[in-house]
Amino acid sequence: MNSIIAKGSHYFGLSGFPITVRRSKTKKSEECSHPHDLTKVEHSHDFCELVIVMKGQGIQSLEGVDLPITAGDVFLLQGNQKHYFHSFQDLELINIMYNPKELGLSENELRRMPGYSAMFVLEPNYRNEHKFNSRLHIDQIALAYLNKISSEMELECSQKNVGYETALRAKLLELITYFSRAYTQGISIESRALIKVGNVIGAMENNYAKDWKLEELAFIAHMSKSSLLTTFRKATNQSPIEYLICLRIQRALEMMRSTDMTITEIAFSVGFNDSNYFSRQFRKNTGMTPSQYKRQQFL
Repeated sequence: MNSIIAKGSHYFGLSGFPITVRRSKTKKSEECSHPHDLTKVEHSHDFCELVIVMKGQGIQSLEGVDLPITAGDVFLLQGNQKHYFHSFQDLELINIMYNPKELGLSENELRRMPGYSAMFVLEPNYRNEHKFNSRLHIDQIALAYLNKISSEMELECSQKNVGYETALRAKLLELITYFSRAYTQGISIESRALIKVGNVIGAMENNYAKDWKLEELAFIAHMSKSSLLTTFRKATNQSPIEYLICLRIQRALEMMRSTDMTITEIAFSVGFNDSNYFSRQFRKNTGMTPSQYKRQQFL
């Protein structure tokens, strides 16, 4: 099967705001629900897509692995993941398409919610291993609420009244927050395991300057140190301490752009007790020294 690459410009427009909503009702015929409807065609894309299964059931093929879906399932499809749906019965989907990079969503702020880290960061990486058992599943009352918010977003997209970009961004964040909170109520063993790691990420995001020890993080996760290291690295490609260092460097970059604090003051403020160690880590992560970066801000 030849895979198609779906471009954000097909859905947002060449210079459109990078949030939109599409509804898909799968039929056995070749009829499409909307322009560029690729529900039944293997494809990947350069944006993120929140999928809400409103009705019916079917099979999602994701990177060659078949995963069953049913009404009430909610999950994130990241860019560059080949996927399509088949073997469906009365399947109705709401697809919330958005480009987080162009929107400038504050990942650091969102990751303070353990449910966000679990559902939006970790679950996509564990989906095949967990056989999709770590997905979010919601009831009919919640589906009605999501249908209402999605309809409001569709209206904003079509009418484009003054301020529609702000309204769409606010509604997307409302949905993300709703899903993140709902995910923490999951009852499957697989989702609870991801929440444990999400709790660790949330703790570090909320208190990045703290001198965290691996033992403390393992206690928060209710896992052994070795299990936490293995699970965390698989999910993020970093150890917890490497993640913490990168987080501190991100905060330092923000402070250099927005404050008049000295480099030493910033280093201590974000949790480094040694300014030389801070400089080495800064260069490792950014390719330049703190002094070089700070001078660059005034060019």
